[in-house]
Amino acid sequence: MTARQYDVVVLGAGSGGLAAAFRAAAHGAKVAMLEPSALGGTCVNVGCVPKKAMWLAADLAERIALAAKLGFDVPATPALAWPQLLQRRQQYIDNIHASYRRRLQETGVAHIARRGRLLDARTVECDDGMRLQARHIVIATGSHALKPALPGAGLGGTSDDFFALQAAPSRVAIVGGGYIAVELAGVLHALGSEVALLVRGQRLLGGFDAELAGQLAENLRAQGIGVHFDCRVQALEQREGCIHARLDGGPGDATFDTVLFATGRAPSTGGLGLEQAGVALDDTGAIAVDAFQNTSVPGIFAVGDVTGRAMLTPVAIAAARRLMDRLHGGQADARLDYDNVPSVVFSHPPLGSVGLGEEAARRRFDTVTTHHSRFRPMLQALGDGQGRTLFKLVCAGEEQKVVGIHLLGEGADEILQGFAVALKAGVTLRQLQDTVAIHPTSAEEVVLMR
Repeated sequence: MTARQYDVVVLGAGSGGLAAAFRAAAHGAKVAMLEPSALGGTCVNVGCVPKKAMWLAADLAERIALAAKLGFDVPATPALAWPQLLQRRQQYIDNIHASYRRRLQETGVAHIARRGRLLDARTVECDDGMRLQARHIVIATGSHALKPALPGAGLGGTSDDFFALQAAPSRVAIVGGGYIAVELAGVLHALGSEVALLVRGQRLLGGFDAELAGQLAENLRAQGIGVHFDCRVQALEQREGCIHARLDGGPGDATFDTVLFATGRAPSTGGLGLEQAGVALDDTGAIAVDAFQNTSVPGIFAVGDVTGRAMLTPVAIAAARRLMDRLHGGQADARLDYDNVPSVVFSHPPLGSVGLGEEAARRRFDTVTTHHSRFRPMLQALGDGQGRTLFKLVCAGEEQKVVGIHLLGEGADEILQGFAVALKAGVTLRQLQDTVAIHPTSAEEVVLMR
């Protein structure tokens, strides 16, 4: 069988795969992209985009309650027509799909709706037998949600199943303590569910600053979410139409209408022919790559969640674009700098972080100082709300170079971007303090810290 010839073949049309295909095509490369499922991958279909839509709805529900306290003639507990919200959410996603299809046509990228596997360093075979050859092959197949190995785990769902909900469950357990668990718990609580967050460890958000994670746990409890640490799910059982959870620690055995596991994700490497092509995996099962996204096989590259590195949509996009700039754009040194990547947890309120937490900074530097601002934002104060804000700077050395910025509070998701640029540029505490603040805003607390 004669193989079709390309400059680049991309496996996967998630954020990283699309970015690689579009950037390569912009540099004049002939590109084919294989994707058997919906364009956009996890982020667009069962991740960032629909999650943010649900978060926005939950945020509105909370603000309507505050509006009632400020004197607006609205119900303090508003009702949500879930079918209408889901219709709007899907319409937004459909528009993204349509936009991708237009760009594929405009850029000349061949979209092949097939699954592919490697035969060697230059050849990909589709599941219908068609073969493609290219100088460069990019693996961008993403990751998938995991369920723990425990009796009755099939009775529970994952974050994917959250997006299939047609209404807020009356009683729901979220198993996990990472950002996905926190986000699902906040959204479901705000939209009317009684939520229990069952955390195996002793804190939330293991990769974030511990002090902010502690304040977030206090905020969640103040909102009415049950946060249970040192709580291990032993088994799930079906009882009278509900799910009974046998627990070690936490609230003891409990019964729920829905159980959702947010206990981790794994790189999607199965069925790709990696072993046959000689592509090495690391100890976690992710594709091993160097600083330039090279795998162990020359000519084969990997970007995004499948590499297990900083599993965030903007990271996959940035790494893919820089890879194509290097391979087809004449930029020999182009690569992604994985240091100081900002991230946001869409909790209620959101938590944004860039740089080192206090614990990590103290392990790296001899001299570390921290600076805090704790306050109740203006809207919460006016409405006698329970939301509490904690902003924190972590500084190192005599010059007090800012090495970590951590924001928990309303608007943290929007505020963080500008401060992330400043941190990346090497800003010091004195330079922040020399900046004239915008008043009255929450952001001014960052530059007014002493």
